[in-house]
This record gives sequence, structure tokens and C-alpha cells, in this order.
Amino acid sequence: MNDKAALEVLLERGPLTRSQLASITGISKPTASQLLARLQASGLVVRDGIREGLPGRTAELYRVNPRASYVAGVDVTPGRICVRVAEITGQVIGEHELATPGRSGGQVVERVRAAIDGACGPAGITIAQLGRVVIGVPGAVNPATGRLFYAPHLSGWHVPRLVETLADGLGVPVAVENDVNLVAQAEQAYGVATEAPSFAVVWIGNGIGMALVIDGRLYRGWTGGAGEVGYMPVPGAPTARDVGRTANHGMQAFAGGPAVHKIMRSHGFRGHDPAAAVRFATRVLTSGRDGERRQRAHFALSDVAGRVAMGLAAIVAVVDPALVVLTGAVALAGGEALRALIERELHAISLPRPPVRLSVLSAEPVLEGALVLALRQAQDELFTSTVP
Repeated sequence: MNDKAALEVLLERGPLTRSQLASITGISKPTASQLLARLQASGLVVRDGIREGLPGRTAELYRVNPRASYVAGVDVTPGRICVRVAEITGQVIGEHELATPGRSGGQVVERVRAAIDGACGPAGITIAQLGRVVIGVPGAVNPATGRLFYAPHLSGWHVPRLVETLADGLGVPVAVENDVNLVAQAEQAYGVATEAPSFAVVWIGNGIGMALVIDGRLYRGWTGGAGEVGYMPVPGAPTARDVGRTANHGMQAFAGGPAVHKIMRSHGFRGHDPAAAVRFATRVLTSGRDGERRQRAHFALSDVAGRVAMGLAAIVAVVDPALVVLTGAVALAGGEALRALIERELHAISLPRPPVRLSVLSAEPVLEGALVLALRQAQDELFTSTVP
């Protein structure tokens, strides 16, 4: 327990002397000396120079060995596999994107291996040195069957025992997680939801998805499909019974990317994808010029906001989260203007009125979340096994 606590303090605070480590963790200096010697022998801690410029004797500094282990975060979409590799301290040392255009199918292990190799190579490491790989997918693995579900558009990934197949093929521990669930973990770690005990992350892009954190814990559901709100029936949209389970229906048909694109075009705002059209309308709305065009932009974005709020109202009524976080290409393209409209519409039709906030994560939030989870798992395993 002392070893794990000391390693966590060194990760959080950076290089420390023996005395500083003893003071922060509450252990004696002799115990701190024994602990540091043990961690050095195990390769988890290294010396980092000496402390100078303060009264008293100089003292050696110690830090977590960044090369003690490595992790990889992977973001998989129908069009590409993107990978980031980081040291155990969290420092990103490699990134690579492998395009997989169209419904190429093929062997999933080979494609993932090629993408990870592309990130590991320039960093001077191999896949075998990875302590954990976390893969984000636009779907969920059913724990009862081991198969990927809710992702008919992800060609080649519907194999038996998906996680075991990947782990065996790569030769390292692997976790496969829903992409929006990973975003929620990044938001919880250092995003806008750090102080929220319960919150919902809503992804509005070409697809619609959601992740739920309840009392500080991610909620996955019985089949791993909690948050697959794209399939949620809403008034005014066809149901699975109307058009078939794999066809466009529910919240996705009502407020997903194609629906948003159609709304934007109907008001005269075009773009190569839904996000581009929303960005165009948002610029017009916030420009302060051309009253007639600004009014059309307001109507278009209000239409989108009303549809999103309709789905959110059902979620809020059931879960009652303390916060709703918006992310995804469409939500971020709409920015503060669309966020404010969604919040206004939600509060108009829902008794609970949680604040609605925009994500402040990077342009690759799934990769951020994948690294958060990979580091958490790898550090927990590594820091609880410190004796060589």
C-alpha cells in the first residue's frame, strides 16, 4: 500500500526528495528510504538529479520511471483506426492513423496491429512493451456473448470473443470500450464533469450516442448497451418495427447527422457534412449582419436544438443527472450558440433542469478517454506488483 501511494504521489507531484515523499505520504524517512530502494530495484522509480538552491544538504530527487511501461489508446471508426501511445506517466510519445476506406472487412487483428505498429515504431518501442491497449468502438461488447453489438457499420469487427481474439493476436492485455463511454471517462478525469457526481455525455455527430456516469461510476447496462440512444424511439421518427432493426430509426433518424444535414439544407445552409452546415449557420447567426439570413440560421439551429432536447428530456426524466455534456462534431460546430438553444429547449420541456455544457476536450476525445482508461488500468496493475 505504501508503494502504491508513493508512486501515485510521484505521478501527481513530479520529482520529490525522500523527505518530501515521507512528509506527503505520512511515512517515516527510514520507511521512505526502504520504499524508494525497493521501487528502484523494480524499475519503477529512477533518480532525477538533486535538489539545489534551498537551505540544508542537497537531496536526491526521485520520479516514476516513464519507461517502466507503455500504453496505447485506439479509436476505431468505419473509415480509420487512430492510435496514441504514451509512457506510463501519461506523456504521449507516438501517434498514427491508418485509413480503412469503405467496407474493407479483412482481419481485425492485422489492421489494429498495423495501426499500433505505426505509432510504436517512431517512438522506439514495440507492441510487446505495451502494458495495456484500450480500443474505443462505436458500439459495445456484450459481456454474455463476447460479440460487438450496436455497430452494424463496423465491418470486420463482428467476430466471436472479440476481446480475447485481439488480446491473443496482439499478445498484450486489451480492453474494448464504447467510444462515448471513453469520452465520459476523460470528462470525469479532467474535463467539465470533474465535480459532477452524476452526468450524461451526449455525442451529436453523424451518429448520436450517450454515456452515463452515476454516483461516480460509468454505467454500461446489462448487455453493454447503456447509452445507445440512437435507437431510442422518439415521437415523429420511425421505429424498428416500422423500418427494421438495422434501418434508420429512432433518435438517429430524428436528430442524427443525416437529419441535421437535411434541416440545414432546408434553411439554405449547405456543407459537405452536417457539422460543416451547422458551422456555416452558426457563423451567420453570430455575425451580427444580414437580419434575414440570421433569422433563417436561428430557425435552423432551433429546429436541431428542439430535436436533441426531445431525446434529452427522456434521459433526464429517467436518470436526473447533475450535468449534461455535449460533444461530437455537430455539437462542437454549433458551439455556444447551439448549446444555449439546446439548454433552453430542454429546460422548457423537462422538470429537472440540469446545466448543459460543451466539452472542452481536444478534437480527439475518444483517444483521450482511451488513454485515461489504459493508464488507469496499467498503473493499477503495475503499482500493486512492485516487488521483482
